[in-house]
Amino acid sequence: MVSERESEICLSKFSQTLQTTMAAASSVEACTAEEMLDPEQNGRAERVQWVLNAPEPPGLWQELMDSIRETAFPHGNNFLSLQKQPTTHAISVLQGIFPILQWCRNYKATKFKKDLMAGLTLASLSIPQSIGYATLAKLDPQFGLYTSAIPPLIYALMGTSREIAIGPVAVVSLLISSMVPKLEDPVDNPIAYRKLVFTATFLAGIFQAAFALLRLGFLVDFLSHAALVGFMAGAAVVIGLQQLKGLLGITHFTNKTDVISVLEAVWRSFHHTWSPYNFILGCSFLSFILITRFVGRRNKKLFWLPAIAPLVSVILSTLIVFLTRADKHGVKVVKHIKGGLNPSSVHQLQFTGPHTGEIAKIGLIVAIIALTEAIAVGRSFASIKGYHLDGNKEMVALGIMNIAGSLTSCYVATGSFSRSAVNFSAGCETAISNIVMAITVLISLQFFTKLLYFTPTAILASIILSAIPGLIDISEAYKIWKVDKLDFLACIGAFLGVLFGSVEIGLLVALTISFAKIILNAIRPGIETLGRLPGTNMFCDVDQYPMAITSPGVLIVRVKSALLCFANANFVRERIMMWVTEEAEDNKGSAKGRNQLVVLDMSNLMNIDTSGIASLEEVHKQLVSQGMELAIANPRWQVIHKLKLAKFVNKIGGRVFLSVAEAVDECSTIKIMTTI
Repeated sequence: MVSERESEICLSKFSQTLQTTMAAASSVEACTAEEMLDPEQNGRAERVQWVLNAPEPPGLWQELMDSIRETAFPHGNNFLSLQKQPTTHAISVLQGIFPILQWCRNYKATKFKKDLMAGLTLASLSIPQSIGYATLAKLDPQFGLYTSAIPPLIYALMGTSREIAIGPVAVVSLLISSMVPKLEDPVDNPIAYRKLVFTATFLAGIFQAAFALLRLGFLVDFLSHAALVGFMAGAAVVIGLQQLKGLLGITHFTNKTDVISVLEAVWRSFHHTWSPYNFILGCSFLSFILITRFVGRRNKKLFWLPAIAPLVSVILSTLIVFLTRADKHGVKVVKHIKGGLNPSSVHQLQFTGPHTGEIAKIGLIVAIIALTEAIAVGRSFASIKGYHLDGNKEMVALGIMNIAGSLTSCYVATGSFSRSAVNFSAGCETAISNIVMAITVLISLQFFTKLLYFTPTAILASIILSAIPGLIDISEAYKIWKVDKLDFLACIGAFLGVLFGSVEIGLLVALTISFAKIILNAIRPGIETLGRLPGTNMFCDVDQYPMAITSPGVLIVRVKSALLCFANANFVRERIMMWVTEEAEDNKGSAKGRNQLVVLDMSNLMNIDTSGIASLEEVHKQLVSQGMELAIANPRWQVIHKLKLAKFVNKIGGRVFLSVAEAVDECSTIKIMTTI
């Protein structure tokens, strides 16, 4: 039997052994945990160095030079390649300037047949429309035909769109007729009026080419899609009201474009002698054109019917007036149209005088509207055909063709949606259809203008009126209303501004609302709290994704702005601290406990200025005073570079992470190590 003393000794030894074993096991567990954490920590530390040791971003001067180099040498050709292969380089440059040199090598007879038919069909629509749009611009009819001759030829050489039809359009004609007459009266002094129009056309071409060469195409985007929809609709209504002069045969009409002035002029005209034959003739052929368009839409094989309807209307109405001598009974006719090819207008350009500033302003406005319409038309058909439209080359082509047009008695030309749709439906393959159309117009100018002497002005009005429904897109306006109410405000503002004010007022209202939207979003950006999506390392807005899980002790916020600058720095600072305060109050007495770390996700932030850095420093000071730390995740190149220069990275203890997930995991690791 073992004695009690021996039992106590044995128990004591067992207790010591057990304690030693447990201590050893605890030590092994701690070592194992440290070994597991070391690779993760080392990997995160290495990735942090990726962020902090990134190469220096390009400076402002380097970015400017790169932009110029890209514009001058779009294919990346350098001086060395120029020395080795000068011929190849020259051909590449020429193909860049004149895309026709690139695709003409594969041009076949089958494509030419389609382009020939499309060009002839296009000319049948272009000739009467060009005459009508010239009268809308308060120019003689031949100037519309001139504009459908030279600019399409230039564009065919330099443009990249295959379907776009170049020539005068309703909106640009309205812009000219509403702004230039304020400087010179087209009735009292038509020669001075034409000189101003040609000068505005030249300056519009200069602006369009400059937008491309200086990479200023973004200026066109300031006229938003919603504003353009409203502007086009308002312009369409104004154009329709302006055509009442020709449709009713009114002699004295207002030069103003607002709806009230036009309706007053129409009402006053009823108290004077007027011929109802103009109205009957115009409405009859307007109905004919609209019916053929309806038939053409119902039966795609009859696409040519609405295309030739305007030309048929001109021919038939001219014959009716000639045979019945209706011009002796009050029907107003076009009378003389000057024939022959485009005369030179170089000597008519005016760059000195009292109206130079106003003409430059008109040229800029017209340039932006013409660019917007042409690029929108070109891109819509390019997306259907599945090829890329080079916006920069389009701006150069449009600018050069308007410069050349201003020297050859043309006014501003651009892409017409209605004629481009006809060109597309007619099966055009390349820009050769524009060349065919231009040659047809030149032949008509040379030989057939005398036949248009008895063409009634009411027919020209009906042709313009038939194009108006294509400018009013009610379904698109309704979609804008459903998607974005502020965009709809810009849309309806542009519409009412054009309708009850003027074209300039409509544009000003649209631009003001668009800029207000940009400024509002810039100075009051949103702040969102992020949480981890279950089963992933993705952190998303907890309001958008309610299933997202917030991390205990960590508050993750993201600024919904691409720029943290003087305009929004104080607002962002206040919103971040407001979120921190609200989170601290919500976590009082809860199991989560107070936040120890605030992670600022900078993935949206593209750039920052000194005011933005100062606001971050203030946020850091306030967090430290409350016992919290600040970390930043996923900073962009320019942002981290400026934060390093400002020594902000050192102030926050180097807590910079490649992603939000790594910032959260680092916080969790610190907690584990502390617990161990």
